[in-house]
This record gives sequence, C-alpha cells and structure tokens, in this order.
Amino acid sequence: MVVTLIIVCEIGFWVLLAAGLGFRYLLRMPRTGLALLLCEPLLEVLLLVVTAVDLKNGADPSWKHGLAAVYIGYTVGHGHRTVKWLDGHAAHRLAGAPPPAGPPRYGMARARHEGRIWLGTVMAAAVATGLLWLAMWYVGDPGRTDSLKNWQLIAWRAAGIHGLIALTYFLWPKKAPREAAPEREEARR
Repeated sequence: MVVTLIIVCEIGFWVLLAAGLGFRYLLRMPRTGLALLLCEPLLEVLLLVVTAVDLKNGADPSWKHGLAAVYIGYTVGHGHRTVKWLDGHAAHRLAGAPPPAGPPRYGMARARHEGRIWLGTVMAAAVATGLLWLAMWYVGDPGRTDSLKNWQLIAWRAAGIHGLIALTYFLWPKKAPREAAPEREEARR
C-alpha cells in the first residue's frame, strides 16, 4: 500500500504541477494556478500520515517505509527548485516571458551552482533521517527498525556521493572555450 501511495504521490505531483501551470499561464488564472501548486505539499503530508498509520497498525518497518521517508526528503530538498525551474519555462513557452536563465556553464559560478544543488540533497537526507528517527521512535522496538536505519545510511551515502561530484566542480572548474583568434583562423586556411 505504501509503495502504491508513493507512485500515486509522484503522479499527483506532476498532475498538480501541470494543472497549476496550465491554469496560471494558459487559462490566465494565476491565483487558481498558485492554489494548485500550493496543494503539492499536501501529497507528502498524506504519504507521511498513511505511512504512520501503517506502522501504527502493526506493519513491520520495511524498505517501503524507508523509501517513503526518502521520497518526502527529496521533495523537500529539491521540489521547490524543480517547480521554480518548470514555472520559468512555462512562463516563457506559454506566456511570452523571456527565456529563463540557465545554470552557469563554466568556472566557479558553475561550482557554486552545483554546491547549491548539493545542499538540496543534504536537506533531503536530513529530512529523511528525521522522519526515519521519528518512525523508529514511533515503533519503539529497536529490533524491528534495522531496515529504517539502513535507509538513513542510503540517504547519507547519496548525499556524500553527490557532494563528491559537486566538489569536483570546485577542484577542476570547467573553463570557458576561448574564441578562436582571427589570426589563427587565417593561418589554418
């Protein structure tokens, strides 16, 4: 049931996002669109409540409950950035706004951008860890919560790997291509 609800929440996220942007830009109803976009966190609250009820009813904590916590953490850590990015593109494509600025491509500006995205992953891991701690406390039996502890390690391992990747942008920043000098162009001819 929990896995099904995770899938429903993911589909619901995209449906609410599309409906919110459609109302906002196609139907020119920005308040209705904003209301639909603001309903998206309710999906995560629903998932949290159903997961807690499932545990309360005696379900053994398993990978499904850990996955629910990580899903909610990911939504908290990266959901706002995703919605903002899609909103900028929808405004451009559907309402004639200027194209949104893309991420920096080179140098330390790109490294800082990657660092900010990594902070979203750290936030996701922290939220997932907090939810998993609450679930372990809620269950109250340390012998039954090993799978939830494993999900904490998975969340922090993902944050660590993402951090190493982000660090490479600081250590080896990508250099902007140099424009070919006119003299070199003529020398090649």
